[in-house]
Amino acid sequence: MTQTVPSPTEENLNLGVLAKEAGIALVIQFAGVAVTYLVQVCLARWMGKTDYGIYQYVISWSILLAIPAGFGLPRTVLRFVSEYRVKQEWGLLWGILRSSWLISILNSILVSFLAAGVILLLNYYHHFTYATPLLIGIGLVPLQSLINLQLATARAAKDITLAYAPSKIIRPVLLLCGGFVVFEKSHSLTGISALEIAEIAFLVTILLQLGFLLPKLKKEFEASQPVYAIREWLGVSFILLLQFSFFMIISQTDKIMVGSILGPEQAGMYAAAVKTAKWVSFVLTIINMVAAPSFTTLYAKGDLEGLQKVVSTVAMWIFWPSVAMSLFLMVFSQPVLGIFGSDFMAASWQLKILVLGNLVSAGCGSVGYLMVMTGHQKKSVKVFGCAAVLNIVLNAIAIPRFGAVGAAIATALTLVLWNIWLSFLVVKHVGVSPLVFRGLFEWGSSKSEIGT
Repeated sequence: MTQTVPSPTEENLNLGVLAKEAGIALVIQFAGVAVTYLVQVCLARWMGKTDYGIYQYVISWSILLAIPAGFGLPRTVLRFVSEYRVKQEWGLLWGILRSSWLISILNSILVSFLAAGVILLLNYYHHFTYATPLLIGIGLVPLQSLINLQLATARAAKDITLAYAPSKIIRPVLLLCGGFVVFEKSHSLTGISALEIAEIAFLVTILLQLGFLLPKLKKEFEASQPVYAIREWLGVSFILLLQFSFFMIISQTDKIMVGSILGPEQAGMYAAAVKTAKWVSFVLTIINMVAAPSFTTLYAKGDLEGLQKVVSTVAMWIFWPSVAMSLFLMVFSQPVLGIFGSDFMAASWQLKILVLGNLVSAGCGSVGYLMVMTGHQKKSVKVFGCAAVLNIVLNAIAIPRFGAVGAAIATALTLVLWNIWLSFLVVKHVGVSPLVFRGLFEWGSSKSEIGT
């Protein structure tokens, strides 16, 4: 690979653009987290532990089922649209946009019918509490799939606001308003009612986003007759589907297993701890939004020095806010959880354990995106697969013995192990160090050279 050396001005521009985009994403994400957290607090208070636990249990399943429904197409669209845009291969660009919509819709309908059939079959032989809520929640699967695809499409069109504002801000606001209306009218809000409101909120959000997205695509991309490379796209999307599936299994299995083994009350409290612990990875999520395309560009140019500089710089951007948030949540765990209700303060130890796991993840940096965006997704998918299996096994062992605290330990340990493993793979295959420790040593020189 031929290495090119960018000028200091070019490096400053790249990091300056990243900083600007990160600022926009920060505002959207911060507003989104605030609104979402407010929604969860209100829902928990309006529904109580049991109904809130049922609601979270079904939402977790809908998120998991939306993964095979989407068939890895969101990340595939993001990757190929960015590539076709640079190469000006407009026919292939429009081809993947149109085919991804059709495949997502058809596949999500198929997954929904299969899931409904399994639920009805299981309930026929052995009645279980979640049957009716799960059947109602099936409608969320195609909606989740479409909103994920639209998000990736808007990202590929380089519109961060259009990508994230609908799902992060508009949808939660609609859910909050709908829940408030029902609660004020009937003085109660059940898990089933909340799921129905969620489906309406998803549908309205999708239609609203689509109304802005279509004109944006026509403006950004040159009109052309669609050209289809279905086999190539599905080949890549399958690998990305596997990787994202394993990741979502890791992130959702603990909540599902807590609900299945310990019941909806414990599931509700544990879900509050999980959502709160995600505050630690808030900045990591933002940086991944805006930095991933830069990883691809610099690696394709053979500019490993520039890539290392960007990786080390964003690692610092990620680390210090994550440390500050971790300290805050460790010290004020009970008051923060008390926002959900006094009963939720019992999940304090679960929150502290999950915070530590998320802090280690932040210290490892953007390891997952570095592997995918540099073409090493086949190597990283093995790590995610092993981590998913390990997470299930550890939760199966720990939850019966230690309750929800066991789930927190199992999930945090899995998070730490797969991030460290991926860090070694990034060094070996990409040729850069993603860890924050390198950024700490380079921070002084980076400040003087970048000037930002």
